[in-house]
Amino acid sequence: MSDVELPEVIRVARDLIRIDTSNFGGGDAKGEREAAEYVGAYLESLGLNPEYYEPIPRRTNVMARVPGRDSSKPALVVHGHLDVVPAMAEDWSVDPFAGEVRDGMLWGRGAVDMKNMDAMILTSVAEILRAGERPERDLVLVFFADEENGGVEGSALVVKERPEWFAGATEAISEVGGYSITVDDRRAYLLQVGEKALIWIRLVAKGRAGHGSRLHDDNAVVKLADAVAAIGRTRWPIRLTATTEALLQGLSELSGRSIDDPDALASAAGPAEAFLRSTFRTTANATALTAGYKHNVIPERAEALIDVRVLPGTEDEVLAELQQIVGDDIVIEMVVRDIGMETPFQGELVDAMVQSLGRGDPGVPVIPYLLGAGTDNKALSTLGITGYGFAPLRLPADLDFTGMFHGVDERVPIESLVFGQQVLTDLLRTY
Repeated sequence: MSDVELPEVIRVARDLIRIDTSNFGGGDAKGEREAAEYVGAYLESLGLNPEYYEPIPRRTNVMARVPGRDSSKPALVVHGHLDVVPAMAEDWSVDPFAGEVRDGMLWGRGAVDMKNMDAMILTSVAEILRAGERPERDLVLVFFADEENGGVEGSALVVKERPEWFAGATEAISEVGGYSITVDDRRAYLLQVGEKALIWIRLVAKGRAGHGSRLHDDNAVVKLADAVAAIGRTRWPIRLTATTEALLQGLSELSGRSIDDPDALASAAGPAEAFLRSTFRTTANATALTAGYKHNVIPERAEALIDVRVLPGTEDEVLAELQQIVGDDIVIEMVVRDIGMETPFQGELVDAMVQSLGRGDPGVPVIPYLLGAGTDNKALSTLGITGYGFAPLRLPADLDFTGMFHGVDERVPIESLVFGQQVLTDLLRTY
């Protein structure tokens, strides 16, 4: 398609993908400044007055407030993040930062997580304002830095230093919810009403340094390898919450399958199976190893990074269990720790989101679910703001959408993104 033929939501998402905002974590990031300036310029073109907050050089956050028809109602925060995880170009079929449109899809890092939603937010507000209308209530539009590092240099600082941005707001919507799955042969939408807690830990093993040719029974690398393998072999038990019980009930009603085996029931959701199964239990995955500096030198220290996600309220319990798994010789250092959240699948905003999806795709059920990962809603919760995941997308049954979060060849169908922008616009007009 030519630029003229592309829907605006696709053009904006493509433009954002072409701004490389890779975040390697731990403060190593290209920065969001250029993306924030792009967003700010777009907001200015709509007659809004964006504000910027850059607490750390190049780690830029941007906000604009949109007056609603009824400012007596609590404001709604609509937010996204501008950073993305890195992409190894040699692993991709396309340039991950080219924003290529091919085969009816927009390809690139951020097409799924989450420059697609950033574009939906911008173009939904644009559609309302350009029509000479206003949203039902005040909207607080925020685009954060550093979400892919737990928000340490983004939303966590914004809520502390710029709480006035969120004055009068009680609820928020953002990523990883409102998208469709296919349960056997029936479509349903997942609405995110909770998130597991994020616990990023570092395992540290220490031993005696020495020559690589010697008999050596105090090897830090071996100790670390044993600890990492022990975590990898651990099978955490299923532990359901109110949200995951409701999810299973919805899947059972759609598929006719028994609710007794949650893992088997999740398989009815096709490509989304692994994403849903992770919400039933703790997960702990090794993601990085660091040890040694020469082939014939046994190092004194070895380290591993472990990404742990736990059900709300089980954080301390899981940390204690992890220490038992790795043993007393391994030191567990905390890198990032945040909170888990769970909100009832009820209330005016939930009803409004369900109704907007229903107007966009009549007769298709909406099911609550617990996100196995996390979003910037956690930072907003410290201000008393209740967050939901609502980035609506009607997806093809055979597309492994959830598998493309942080994956290779990340892409989103053009039709799905257009649908999402229409549903989001409907919500902002009516709620």
